[in-house]
Amino acid sequence: MGSSMSERSRIVVGISGASGAIYARTLVRFLVREDYEVHLVITKCGKRLLHDELGVEGDEFVSELGDGGEGVLVVHPVNDIGASIASGSFQHGGMVVVPCSSHSLAMMANGLGDNLLTRAAAVTLKEKRRLVIGHRESPLTLIDIENMRRLALAGAVIAPANPGWYMAPGCLQDIANFVAGRLLDALGVVNDLVGRWGGDDG
Repeated sequence: MGSSMSERSRIVVGISGASGAIYARTLVRFLVREDYEVHLVITKCGKRLLHDELGVEGDEFVSELGDGGEGVLVVHPVNDIGASIASGSFQHGGMVVVPCSSHSLAMMANGLGDNLLTRAAAVTLKEKRRLVIGHRESPLTLIDIENMRRLALAGAVIAPANPGWYMAPGCLQDIANFVAGRLLDALGVVNDLVGRWGGDDG
C-alpha cells in the first residue's frame, strides 16, 4: 500500500460527552468494517456516555468494534498528549468528533490542547486536514455559535447530528446510519449508510 493510500485509509475519531453514543459506534463500526485504520480517543465524559447510553465500558466498546472487520482500531488514552495523533507528522485522511459537546467545541475553537482529543483537532487544523465536528447539543447559546464560527473560519466542517426524515427511518439504527453516513460524507469517505435523495428532475 502506498503512502498516499495509507493516509486516506487512516481516520482519527474523537468521542466526547454529548449525547449520541450510537452515532460514534455506527461510524467507527463502518470504518473498521471497510478496512480503515481508526485512531480513537475518548474523553472521560465520553466514557461515561458510552456506559449511560450503550451500557458498555470503554474497553467493551473497543472490543466490540475491533471484531467488526479487517480494519485496525487503535485506542489512545485521552491524557496522552504525546501520542502519535498529537503530532503534525502523523498523516491521516481526516478527523471527526462525534458526539461533540459544547465543552470540547469551545476548547477546539480556542486552540486549547489540554487533552489528546483537542490537541489532535488543533493539529488537524494546523496541517490543513479535514476536521468534522458532529455537535450534539441544543439549544445553542451565542457562545456555541461563535465557537462554531471560529472553527469554520479555521477550516473545520460543522456538521450537527441532525437526522433527515425524508428517508422514512423505521428504527433508531436507521437514524444513526443517516447521521454517521453524513459525517463520513463530510470526511470524504464513500459509504452506503445514507439513503441518497433522488429528487425530481422537473
